[in-house]
Amino acid sequence: MLVRLLDAAGAEVHAEHRLTGRILEPARVARAAVVEIRAVLRPDADGPWDVAVAGWGRLTLEAGGRVLVDEEVERDTDDPATVHLSPPYRRARLEMAAGRDVELVFRRRLAPGTGVASILAADPPRRGEEVELAAAVELARSCDVAVVVVGTTGAVESEGVDRESLDLPGRQDELVRAVAAANPATVVVVNSGGPVTLPWREEVPALLLSWFPGQEAGHGLADVLFGRAEPGGRLPTTWGGRALATTVPEDGVLAYAEGLDIGYRAWLREAEAPAYWFGHGLGYTSWSYEGLSVPGEAAPGTPLRVRVRVRNTGGRAGREVVQVYLSRTDTAVARPTRWLAGYALADAAPGESVEVALDLPARAFQHWSAGDGAWRTEPGVFAVLAGRSAADLPLRATTRLGG
Repeated sequence: MLVRLLDAAGAEVHAEHRLTGRILEPARVARAAVVEIRAVLRPDADGPWDVAVAGWGRLTLEAGGRVLVDEEVERDTDDPATVHLSPPYRRARLEMAAGRDVELVFRRRLAPGTGVASILAADPPRRGEEVELAAAVELARSCDVAVVVVGTTGAVESEGVDRESLDLPGRQDELVRAVAAANPATVVVVNSGGPVTLPWREEVPALLLSWFPGQEAGHGLADVLFGRAEPGGRLPTTWGGRALATTVPEDGVLAYAEGLDIGYRAWLREAEAPAYWFGHGLGYTSWSYEGLSVPGEAAPGTPLRVRVRVRNTGGRAGREVVQVYLSRTDTAVARPTRWLAGYALADAAPGESVEVALDLPARAFQHWSAGDGAWRTEPGVFAVLAGRSAADLPLRATTRLGG
Protein backbone atom coordinates (compact mmCIF):
# COMPACT_ATOMS: atom_id res chain seq x y z
CA MET A 1 0.00 0.00 0.00
CA LEU A 2 1.21 3.49 -0.82
CA VAL A 3 0.04 5.83 1.94
CA ARG A 4 0.28 9.54 1.19
CA LEU A 5 -0.60 12.62 3.19
CA LEU A 6 -1.79 15.59 1.13
CA ASP A 7 -2.19 19.23 2.07
CA ALA A 8 -5.33 21.30 1.43
CA ALA A 9 -4.20 21.99 -2.13
CA GLY A 10 -3.62 18.31 -2.89
CA ALA A 11 0.18 18.47 -2.76
CA GLU A 12 2.03 15.53 -1.23
CA VAL A 13 3.60 16.28 2.16
CA HIS A 14 4.50 12.71 3.18
CA ALA A 15 4.55 9.25 1.58
CA GLU A 16 5.36 5.74 2.81
CA HIS A 17 4.61 2.11 2.00
CA ARG A 18 2.57 -0.08 4.36
CA LEU A 19 1.92 -3.82 4.26
CA THR A 20 -1.75 -3.50 5.17
CA GLY A 21 -4.68 -1.32 4.25
CA ARG A 22 -5.64 -0.98 7.90
CA ILE A 23 -3.95 2.33 8.71
CA LEU A 24 -4.84 3.14 12.30
CA GLU A 25 -1.99 5.58 12.86
CA PRO A 26 -0.68 7.43 9.79
CA ALA A 27 2.33 9.68 10.15
CA ARG A 28 1.60 13.02 11.81
CA VAL A 29 2.39 15.97 9.57
CA ALA A 30 1.22 19.45 10.53
CA ARG A 31 0.01 20.45 7.03
CA ALA A 32 -1.78 17.14 6.28
CA ALA A 33 -5.42 17.60 5.28
CA VAL A 34 -6.12 14.31 3.47
CA VAL A 35 -4.88 10.74 3.88
CA GLU A 36 -4.70 8.69 0.70
CA ILE A 37 -4.29 4.89 0.49
CA ARG A 38 -3.43 3.66 -3.00
CA ALA A 39 -3.01 0.02 -4.08
CA VAL A 40 -3.09 -2.16 -7.18
CA LEU A 41 -5.49 -5.08 -6.85
CA ARG A 42 -4.65 -8.09 -8.99
CA PRO A 43 -7.62 -10.46 -8.61
CA ASP A 44 -7.04 -14.20 -8.68
CA ALA A 45 -10.69 -14.98 -9.38
CA ASP A 46 -13.36 -13.73 -11.77
CA GLY A 47 -16.57 -12.34 -10.42
CA PRO A 48 -17.98 -9.71 -8.10
CA TRP A 49 -15.44 -8.46 -5.55
CA ASP A 50 -16.46 -6.42 -2.52
CA VAL A 51 -14.24 -3.39 -1.98
CA ALA A 52 -14.63 -1.26 1.10
CA VAL A 53 -13.28 1.75 2.95
CA ALA A 54 -13.68 2.76 6.58
CA GLY A 55 -13.23 6.00 8.49
CA TRP A 56 -15.03 9.04 9.79
CA GLY A 57 -15.57 12.21 7.78
CA ARG A 58 -15.44 12.65 4.02
CA LEU A 59 -14.58 9.40 2.20
CA THR A 60 -14.04 8.67 -1.48
CA LEU A 61 -13.05 5.45 -3.21
CA GLU A 62 -12.08 5.14 -6.86
CA ALA A 63 -11.42 1.95 -8.84
CA GLY A 64 -9.66 2.44 -12.15
CA GLY A 65 -10.72 6.10 -12.10
CA ARG A 66 -14.40 5.28 -11.45
CA VAL A 67 -15.93 6.65 -8.24
CA LEU A 68 -17.50 3.91 -6.13
CA VAL A 69 -17.89 5.71 -2.79
CA ASP A 70 -18.34 9.42 -2.10
CA GLU A 71 -19.88 10.01 1.29
CA GLU A 72 -19.72 12.06 4.46
CA VAL A 73 -19.70 9.66 7.43
CA GLU A 74 -20.74 11.54 10.54
CA ARG A 75 -19.32 10.42 13.85
CA ASP A 76 -22.10 9.05 16.06
CA THR A 77 -20.14 7.85 19.09
CA ASP A 78 -17.73 9.11 21.73
CA ASP A 79 -16.33 5.63 22.43
CA PRO A 80 -12.59 6.03 21.74
CA ALA A 81 -12.19 2.36 20.77
CA THR A 82 -14.82 2.74 18.06
CA VAL A 83 -13.54 6.13 16.92
CA HIS A 84 -9.91 5.11 16.61
CA LEU A 85 -10.06 1.36 15.98
CA SER A 86 -13.40 0.38 14.43
CA PRO A 87 -14.79 3.10 12.15
CA PRO A 88 -17.78 2.17 9.98
CA TYR A 89 -17.30 0.59 6.55
CA ARG A 90 -18.75 1.71 3.25
CA ARG A 91 -18.85 -1.04 0.61
CA ALA A 92 -19.19 -1.32 -3.15
CA ARG A 93 -19.41 -4.24 -5.58
CA LEU A 94 -16.85 -4.41 -8.39
CA GLU A 95 -16.82 -6.91 -11.25
CA MET A 96 -13.28 -8.16 -11.72
CA ALA A 97 -11.44 -10.44 -14.16
CA ALA A 98 -8.67 -12.69 -12.89
CA GLY A 99 -5.20 -11.27 -13.55
CA ARG A 100 -6.47 -7.87 -14.71
CA ASP A 101 -5.07 -5.12 -12.45
CA VAL A 102 -7.28 -2.39 -11.01
CA GLU A 103 -5.91 0.58 -9.07
CA LEU A 104 -7.83 1.43 -5.91
CA VAL A 105 -7.51 4.93 -4.47
CA PHE A 106 -9.08 5.81 -1.11
CA ARG A 107 -9.02 9.34 0.28
CA ARG A 108 -10.27 10.60 3.64
CA ARG A 109 -10.35 14.20 4.78
CA LEU A 110 -8.56 14.69 8.11
CA ALA A 111 -11.15 16.95 9.73
CA PRO A 112 -11.13 17.67 13.47
CA GLY A 113 -12.94 15.03 15.53
CA THR A 114 -12.77 12.32 12.85
CA GLY A 115 -10.01 10.28 14.45
CA VAL A 116 -7.02 8.88 12.57
CA ALA A 117 -8.17 5.41 11.41
CA SER A 118 -8.41 4.85 7.64
CA ILE A 119 -9.01 1.42 6.11
CA LEU A 120 -8.99 0.04 2.55
CA ALA A 121 -10.08 -3.58 2.06
CA ALA A 122 -11.12 -6.02 -0.67
CA ASP A 123 -12.91 -9.36 -0.46
CA PRO A 124 -12.97 -11.96 -3.26
CA PRO A 125 -16.12 -13.62 -4.61
CA ARG A 126 -17.60 -16.21 -2.28
CA ARG A 127 -18.05 -19.70 -3.65
CA GLY A 128 -20.80 -20.63 -1.21
CA GLU A 129 -20.64 -22.67 1.99
CA GLU A 130 -21.19 -26.07 0.39
CA VAL A 131 -18.42 -25.53 -2.16
CA GLU A 132 -16.00 -24.22 0.47
CA LEU A 133 -16.77 -27.11 2.83
CA ALA A 134 -16.23 -29.69 0.09
CA ALA A 135 -12.95 -28.02 -0.90
CA ALA A 136 -11.71 -28.09 2.70
CA VAL A 137 -12.52 -31.79 3.02
CA GLU A 138 -10.79 -32.63 -0.25
CA LEU A 139 -7.71 -30.65 0.76
CA ALA A 140 -7.60 -32.36 4.17
CA ARG A 141 -7.84 -35.77 2.55
CA SER A 142 -4.71 -35.04 0.49
CA CYS A 143 -2.59 -33.79 3.42
CA ASP A 144 -0.43 -35.61 5.97
CA VAL A 145 -1.89 -33.47 8.76
CA ALA A 146 -4.87 -31.13 8.73
CA VAL A 147 -4.88 -27.99 10.89
CA VAL A 148 -8.33 -26.43 11.30
CA VAL A 149 -8.61 -23.01 12.93
CA VAL A 150 -12.04 -22.15 14.33
CA GLY A 151 -13.26 -19.51 16.72
CA THR A 152 -15.47 -16.58 17.54
CA THR A 153 -15.56 -13.03 16.22
CA GLY A 154 -16.32 -9.60 17.57
CA ALA A 155 -19.87 -10.05 16.31
CA VAL A 156 -20.61 -12.76 18.88
CA GLU A 157 -18.01 -12.20 21.62
CA SER A 158 -17.56 -8.73 23.04
CA GLU A 159 -17.08 -6.93 26.34
CA GLY A 160 -20.27 -4.99 25.74
CA VAL A 161 -22.85 -7.76 25.29
CA ASP A 162 -23.70 -11.20 26.64
CA ARG A 163 -23.41 -14.15 24.30
CA GLU A 164 -26.69 -15.83 23.49
CA SER A 165 -24.98 -19.18 22.96
CA LEU A 166 -21.67 -20.90 23.69
CA ASP A 167 -21.68 -22.57 20.27
CA LEU A 168 -19.16 -21.64 17.61
CA PRO A 169 -20.82 -19.37 15.04
CA GLY A 170 -21.78 -20.63 11.60
CA ARG A 171 -21.00 -24.16 10.43
CA GLN A 172 -17.61 -24.48 12.12
CA ASP A 173 -18.57 -27.57 14.12
CA GLU A 174 -19.65 -29.22 10.88
CA LEU A 175 -16.35 -28.22 9.26
CA VAL A 176 -14.30 -29.81 12.05
CA ARG A 177 -16.24 -33.06 11.91
CA ALA A 178 -16.00 -33.28 8.12
CA VAL A 179 -12.24 -32.62 8.07
CA ALA A 180 -11.57 -35.05 10.93
CA ALA A 181 -13.55 -37.74 9.12
CA ALA A 182 -11.47 -37.17 5.98
CA ASN A 183 -8.12 -37.04 7.82
CA PRO A 184 -7.73 -38.70 11.25
CA ALA A 185 -4.55 -36.64 11.85
CA THR A 186 -6.43 -33.40 12.48
CA VAL A 187 -5.34 -30.62 14.83
CA VAL A 188 -8.02 -28.12 15.81
CA VAL A 189 -6.93 -24.64 16.95
CA VAL A 190 -9.64 -22.74 18.84
CA ASN A 191 -9.27 -18.98 18.52
CA SER A 192 -11.68 -17.52 21.10
CA GLY A 193 -11.61 -15.33 24.14
CA GLY A 194 -13.80 -17.54 26.30
CA PRO A 195 -15.40 -20.98 26.57
CA VAL A 196 -17.21 -22.46 23.59
CA THR A 197 -18.93 -25.81 23.23
CA LEU A 198 -16.80 -28.37 21.42
CA PRO A 199 -19.20 -31.22 20.56
CA TRP A 200 -16.50 -32.93 18.44
CA ARG A 201 -13.78 -32.78 21.10
CA GLU A 202 -13.61 -36.58 21.44
CA GLU A 203 -13.39 -37.01 17.65
CA VAL A 204 -10.07 -35.19 17.10
CA PRO A 205 -6.64 -36.27 18.38
CA ALA A 206 -5.30 -32.79 19.16
CA LEU A 207 -6.96 -29.62 20.40
CA LEU A 208 -5.08 -26.38 20.99
CA LEU A 209 -6.58 -23.26 22.55
CA SER A 210 -4.87 -20.11 21.25
CA TRP A 211 -7.25 -17.50 22.74
CA PHE A 212 -6.99 -14.19 20.82
CA PRO A 213 -3.28 -14.07 19.92
CA GLY A 214 -1.31 -11.07 18.77
CA GLN A 215 0.88 -10.28 15.78
CA GLU A 216 3.29 -13.19 16.48
CA ALA A 217 0.46 -15.73 16.52
CA GLY A 218 1.64 -17.47 13.37
CA HIS A 219 5.18 -17.98 14.62
CA GLY A 220 3.99 -19.04 18.06
CA LEU A 221 1.49 -21.52 16.67
CA ALA A 222 4.12 -23.02 14.36
CA ASP A 223 6.57 -23.40 17.27
CA VAL A 224 3.96 -25.27 19.32
CA LEU A 225 2.72 -27.49 16.48
CA PHE A 226 6.24 -28.49 15.46
CA GLY A 227 7.32 -29.12 19.05
CA ARG A 228 9.84 -26.30 19.33
CA ALA A 229 7.87 -24.90 22.26
CA GLU A 230 5.59 -26.56 24.78
CA PRO A 231 1.95 -25.47 25.09
CA GLY A 232 2.33 -24.61 28.76
CA GLY A 233 -0.90 -22.73 29.42
CA ARG A 234 -3.67 -23.87 31.76
CA LEU A 235 -7.34 -22.97 31.62
CA PRO A 236 -8.28 -19.93 33.74
CA THR A 237 -11.95 -20.83 33.20
CA THR A 238 -14.00 -24.02 33.10
CA TRP A 239 -15.17 -25.14 29.66
CA GLY A 240 -18.47 -26.79 30.35
CA GLY A 241 -19.62 -28.21 27.04
CA ARG A 242 -22.94 -26.55 27.84
CA ALA A 243 -24.16 -23.45 29.67
CA LEU A 244 -25.17 -23.81 33.32
CA ALA A 245 -26.93 -20.47 33.55
CA THR A 246 -28.94 -18.17 31.33
CA THR A 247 -28.14 -14.60 30.39
CA VAL A 248 -31.74 -13.81 29.43
CA PRO A 249 -33.58 -11.63 31.99
CA GLU A 250 -37.00 -12.71 33.23
CA ASP A 251 -39.48 -9.85 33.71
CA GLY A 252 -36.59 -7.45 33.26
CA VAL A 253 -34.49 -9.03 35.99
CA LEU A 254 -31.40 -11.21 35.62
CA ALA A 255 -30.97 -13.05 38.93
CA TYR A 256 -27.50 -14.09 40.02
CA ALA A 257 -28.53 -17.02 42.20
CA GLU A 258 -25.31 -19.06 42.11
CA GLY A 259 -23.89 -17.44 45.23
CA LEU A 260 -20.34 -18.67 45.85
CA ASP A 261 -20.65 -21.44 43.28
CA ILE A 262 -19.44 -19.80 40.08
CA GLY A 263 -17.24 -21.38 37.42
CA TYR A 264 -15.63 -24.65 38.47
CA ARG A 265 -17.31 -24.39 41.89
CA ALA A 266 -20.70 -24.74 40.22
CA TRP A 267 -19.59 -27.79 38.22
CA LEU A 268 -18.29 -29.46 41.39
CA ARG A 269 -21.91 -29.62 42.54
CA GLU A 270 -23.22 -31.00 39.25
CA ALA A 271 -23.83 -34.70 38.56
CA GLU A 272 -21.88 -34.42 35.30
CA ALA A 273 -18.35 -33.28 34.63
CA PRO A 274 -17.56 -30.32 32.34
CA ALA A 275 -15.66 -30.75 29.09
CA TYR A 276 -12.47 -29.28 30.60
CA TRP A 277 -11.93 -28.28 34.21
CA PHE A 278 -10.48 -25.03 35.46
CA GLY A 279 -6.70 -25.43 35.50
CA HIS A 280 -6.63 -28.17 32.86
CA GLY A 281 -3.91 -28.22 30.24
CA LEU A 282 -1.53 -30.69 28.62
CA GLY A 283 2.04 -30.32 27.39
CA TYR A 284 4.51 -32.56 25.61
CA THR A 285 5.49 -34.59 28.67
CA SER A 286 3.75 -36.30 31.60
CA TRP A 287 3.87 -35.77 35.36
CA SER A 288 3.33 -37.68 38.58
CA TYR A 289 2.51 -36.08 41.93
CA GLU A 290 4.67 -37.70 44.59
CA GLY A 291 4.33 -35.78 47.82
CA LEU A 292 2.54 -33.00 49.72
CA SER A 293 3.97 -31.47 52.89
CA VAL A 294 1.64 -29.36 55.03
CA PRO A 295 2.16 -28.07 58.62
CA GLY A 296 -0.26 -29.72 61.04
CA GLU A 297 -1.02 -26.46 62.79
CA ALA A 298 -1.41 -22.96 61.36
CA ALA A 299 -1.93 -19.54 62.89
CA PRO A 300 -4.84 -17.47 61.59
CA GLY A 301 -3.84 -14.37 59.66
CA THR A 302 -0.49 -15.74 58.47
CA PRO A 303 0.45 -17.49 55.21
CA LEU A 304 0.69 -21.28 55.23
CA ARG A 305 3.71 -22.72 53.42
CA VAL A 306 3.08 -26.03 51.68
CA ARG A 307 5.46 -28.07 49.53
CA VAL A 308 4.55 -30.25 46.57
CA ARG A 309 6.92 -32.73 44.90
CA VAL A 310 6.33 -33.67 41.27
CA ARG A 311 8.25 -35.76 38.77
CA ASN A 312 8.58 -35.39 35.01
CA THR A 313 7.78 -38.91 33.81
CA GLY A 314 7.97 -38.12 30.10
CA GLY A 315 10.74 -38.02 27.54
CA ARG A 316 11.39 -34.30 27.27
CA ALA A 317 11.77 -31.27 29.52
CA GLY A 318 8.56 -29.55 30.47
CA ARG A 319 6.71 -27.22 32.80
CA GLU A 320 3.86 -28.11 35.13
CA VAL A 321 1.44 -25.72 36.84
CA VAL A 322 1.07 -27.13 40.36
CA GLN A 323 -2.28 -26.14 41.85
CA VAL A 324 -3.36 -26.23 45.50
CA TYR A 325 -6.98 -26.10 46.66
CA LEU A 326 -8.66 -25.91 50.05
CA SER A 327 -11.77 -27.68 51.24
CA ARG A 328 -13.76 -27.89 54.44
CA THR A 329 -16.87 -29.92 55.25
CA ASP A 330 -17.13 -29.34 59.02
CA THR A 331 -18.05 -25.67 58.87
CA ALA A 332 -20.67 -23.29 60.19
CA VAL A 333 -20.51 -20.99 57.16
CA ALA A 334 -21.38 -21.50 53.50
CA ARG A 335 -18.39 -22.61 51.42
CA PRO A 336 -17.75 -23.99 47.94
CA THR A 337 -16.89 -27.69 47.65
CA ARG A 338 -13.26 -26.54 47.22
CA TRP A 339 -11.49 -23.43 46.06
CA LEU A 340 -8.13 -22.46 44.56
CA ALA A 341 -5.64 -21.26 47.18
CA GLY A 342 -2.39 -21.04 45.23
CA TYR A 343 -0.30 -22.30 42.33
CA ALA A 344 3.35 -22.51 41.28
CA LEU A 345 5.41 -23.47 38.24
CA ALA A 346 7.61 -26.57 38.20
CA ASP A 347 10.28 -27.03 35.52
CA ALA A 348 11.95 -30.42 35.24
CA ALA A 349 14.07 -32.46 32.88
CA PRO A 350 12.97 -35.98 31.85
CA GLY A 351 12.85 -38.19 34.95
CA GLU A 352 13.70 -35.31 37.28
CA SER A 353 11.83 -34.78 40.56
CA VAL A 354 11.37 -31.21 41.81
CA GLU A 355 9.72 -29.64 44.83
CA VAL A 356 7.85 -26.35 44.73
CA ALA A 357 6.91 -24.24 47.73
CA LEU A 358 3.66 -22.29 47.88
CA ASP A 359 2.63 -19.73 50.48
CA LEU A 360 -1.14 -19.96 50.78
CA PRO A 361 -2.36 -16.48 51.79
CA ALA A 362 -4.40 -16.01 54.94
CA ARG A 363 -7.30 -14.75 52.82
CA ALA A 364 -7.61 -18.22 51.23
CA PHE A 365 -8.79 -19.57 54.61
CA GLN A 366 -11.17 -16.72 55.36
CA HIS A 367 -14.86 -16.11 54.68
CA TRP A 368 -16.77 -12.86 54.37
CA SER A 369 -18.98 -12.00 57.33
CA ALA A 370 -21.86 -9.85 56.17
CA GLY A 371 -22.79 -9.14 59.78
CA ASP A 372 -19.32 -7.89 60.69
CA GLY A 373 -18.62 -6.37 57.28
CA ALA A 374 -15.18 -7.97 57.36
CA TRP A 375 -13.19 -11.10 56.52
CA ARG A 376 -13.16 -13.69 59.30
CA THR A 377 -11.37 -17.00 59.93
CA GLU A 378 -13.29 -19.97 61.27
CA PRO A 379 -11.03 -22.16 63.44
CA GLY A 380 -10.87 -25.84 62.60
CA VAL A 381 -9.51 -28.36 60.12
CA PHE A 382 -8.97 -27.52 56.45
CA ALA A 383 -8.14 -30.08 53.78
CA VAL A 384 -5.27 -29.15 51.45
CA LEU A 385 -5.34 -30.75 48.00
CA ALA A 386 -2.71 -30.59 45.25
CA GLY A 387 -2.79 -31.60 41.61
CA ARG A 388 -3.20 -30.52 37.99
CA SER A 389 -6.71 -29.03 37.90
CA ALA A 390 -9.81 -28.42 39.99
CA ALA A 391 -10.79 -32.09 39.56
CA ASP A 392 -7.40 -33.85 39.29
CA LEU A 393 -6.03 -33.59 42.83
CA PRO A 394 -4.23 -36.82 43.84
CA LEU A 395 -2.49 -35.40 46.93
CA ARG A 396 -4.29 -34.57 50.15
CA ALA A 397 -3.32 -33.43 53.66
CA THR A 398 -4.92 -31.45 56.49
CA THR A 399 -4.03 -28.52 58.70
CA ARG A 400 -5.72 -27.05 61.76
CA LEU A 401 -6.23 -23.32 62.20
CA GLY A 402 -6.37 -22.16 65.79
CA GLY A 403 -8.95 -19.83 67.21
